[in-house]
Amino acid sequence: MSGPFEALQVIDLSTGQPGGVTTMVLADYGADVIKVEPPGGDPGRAEPASPMWLRGKRSVTLDLSDAADRGRLHALVRGADVVVASFAPGEAEAAEADYETLSALNPGLVYCSITGWGPTGPYAHYPPDERLVAAKSGRMQSFEGVVRREGPAYGAVKVGTHAATQSAIAGILGALLVRDRSGAGQLVETSLLRGMLPYDFRTLLSEQLTPRYPELLANDQFARFGPDTLPMLGYQPVMAKDGRWIQFANLLEHLVQSSLVAMDLAADVLGNPRYAETPNGLSEEAREEVRNIMLERVRERTAEEWMVAFSENGNVAAEIVTTAQEALRHPDMEANREVVDMEHPELGTIRQLGLLARLTETPGEVGGPGPQPGEHTAEVLAEAPRAAWSPPSTNGSPPKHPLEGVTVLEFATIIAAPLGASLLGDMGARVIKVEPVDGGDPIRGLGAGLGASFGASKTTASKESICIDLKSEQGQEIVSRLIANADVIVHNYRPGVPERLAIGYEQAKAIKPDIVWLSVNGYGPDGPGSHRPSAHPIPGAVCGGALMQSGVDWPPNEYSSIDDIREASRWFSRANEGNPDPNTSMCVATSAMLGLMARHQTGKGQRIFLSMLGANGYANAEDFLSYAGK
Repeated sequence: MSGPFEALQVIDLSTGQPGGVTTMVLADYGADVIKVEPPGGDPGRAEPASPMWLRGKRSVTLDLSDAADRGRLHALVRGADVVVASFAPGEAEAAEADYETLSALNPGLVYCSITGWGPTGPYAHYPPDERLVAAKSGRMQSFEGVVRREGPAYGAVKVGTHAATQSAIAGILGALLVRDRSGAGQLVETSLLRGMLPYDFRTLLSEQLTPRYPELLANDQFARFGPDTLPMLGYQPVMAKDGRWIQFANLLEHLVQSSLVAMDLAADVLGNPRYAETPNGLSEEAREEVRNIMLERVRERTAEEWMVAFSENGNVAAEIVTTAQEALRHPDMEANREVVDMEHPELGTIRQLGLLARLTETPGEVGGPGPQPGEHTAEVLAEAPRAAWSPPSTNGSPPKHPLEGVTVLEFATIIAAPLGASLLGDMGARVIKVEPVDGGDPIRGLGAGLGASFGASKTTASKESICIDLKSEQGQEIVSRLIANADVIVHNYRPGVPERLAIGYEQAKAIKPDIVWLSVNGYGPDGPGSHRPSAHPIPGAVCGGALMQSGVDWPPNEYSSIDDIREASRWFSRANEGNPDPNTSMCVATSAMLGLMARHQTGKGQRIFLSMLGANGYANAEDFLSYAGK
C-alpha cells in the first residue's frame, strides 16, 4: 500500500493555494483528486506555486453556470468521499455546489470549505486575501519595529494560508474517521482568519489582562516585545567575516554555554567572574558586554568556518541565513527527501517540496506533473459511476469530538511539538503531557513575571500533566503502563534519545503493536544535522521566511561600528519571529492524523518523521520550488 488514501476520491472545487495544497497532500498519500475547473482553468494557476500544488491530480473543466455541467458535477459527487471548496458566501449555492445540495446527493460526503473570513460575520464577503486578513486580525502589528518607523509591517510568510491548509487536512481526516463510526459525512469549515490564531502567543492575552493587572504586566517585557528589544544572547543573529549572517537558536542555558565554548570564549566569558552567570544571571550591562564580545568574535571567521566549528561541537543550534531558493539545496532537506525533483513537460526540472511527513508503512508518493485545464474531462466523465460509500453495519451515534477515545502521550518541550499535541486535544483526544520532574517543561520557567507564562498557556492547553523521571526504573515502568493504553506518541528528542529513555518505536511497539509514533525535531532522522539541536529561529533563517520579512534594505551595506551590527541583529531578530513553531505545530497535528487514518485503514501503527525544516518549507510553499526561468 503506497498511501493511506488509495480508496478515497476527492473533488477539488477550490481556487488557489489553500485548497490546492490541501488536495495536493491528499493526492500525495494516494487519493484520486479530480480538480474541477472553469473553462480556461483555475485563476489560481497564475500563482507562483501552482506547478507544485497541481501535481498528482486529474483536471475536469465544467461551467457551473450551465445546468448540464452542474449535473455532471453532481454525478461525480455521488461517488466521491470528499469535496474541497473555497467559494465566497453565496457562490456555492448559486452553483448548486454547496454542502446542503451535495450532501443530499451523498450523505457520506465530507465537505471542506476554506474561506478567508468564515461563512458569516461582517467581513465574510471581504476578498479571501492573506494580506487583508493579516492586517485586520492584528498579525501585521506583531512586526512593529522590524523597520525603524511606527506602525505595523507586512507579514511576508502566509501563515494564515498554511494553518488553514493544515487545519483543512486534519479536519477532513477527522471527519472521515467519524464517518466510519457514525455512518454520515459532515461539513468541515476553516478560514485564513482562524488560521491566524495559533500565531498569537501574547497580544490577545496581554490586551485583556494588562488593564486588569497593570502592576504586573504594564512593564513586563514578556507580555509584549517592544520594537527596541534586542534578542536573547542565545537567539541573536551574528555577522561573520565574509558578511554572511548566522542565526543562533540556543534557548536553553547549556546550549548557550556550548556555543561560547565553540567560539573559544569559555575563558573570556564563562571563566570571567563578571560573566560567570551567563546567560540568565547577568545584569543588563554585563549582558550587553557579552553580546559585543560574541559579535566581535564571529567577525573573525567566515560563516562556513563557523558552521564547521558548530557542527563539530554538536550542541550548538546555528544556521547560515538563506533564501527559500537556497534552502531547496539544504543537505538535510535533501537527505530526508523533503525536497524532490520532478520533470515537467513545459518547465523542465522542478525542484519542489516532497511529502509532508515520512510515514514508514504507508509512505505515499509525490504525484506526476499537474494537468492542463480539462486534460482529463473526457476520461473522467466516461468512467463508470463510482459506487457511493456505504456505512459500516456497526455504525452508531457520532462522537462529540473527532478524536474522542484517542489517547496521545506527549514527550515534548517548548512550543512546536507541544502546541501540535494541544491541537489534537482540541479535536477531542486525551493528551497526557509527560514532563521532567525538575520543574516540568522548560517553557514554564522561561523568563520572569506573569507575561512569561503566556506561551505555556497555549502549549499546555487541552492536556493532563504527569511528571516522570524517564531515566529511573520506576519511571519507565509507569511510562510502559501509559503506552499500553495510548494510540499516539509525540516526542521531539534527537535521534537515539527515545531509545535510551525506553520510549523508542520498537520499545513502544512491543507494548502497543498499533502505536502511531511521531518524531518531531529540527532536521529529521537523516542528514548531517540529525543530531543537532534546533529551535524556531533555525527554520526561520534557513527556509527564507525571516529574510523575506526583513525586507530589501536588510542587511545594511556598510557596518562602520559594532552599533551598526547590533541594530542589524535587532532588525533581523524582529523579522525572525516565532511563526516557525506554530508552522510546525500545524503539521504535527496533520501528521498524527495521517497516522491515525492509516491505522484505521490497515490496522497497523508506524513510525512517522516530521522536521521543522520540512514543515516550514510548506509554510513558505509560495517560494519553495525552483525551475529554469522562475
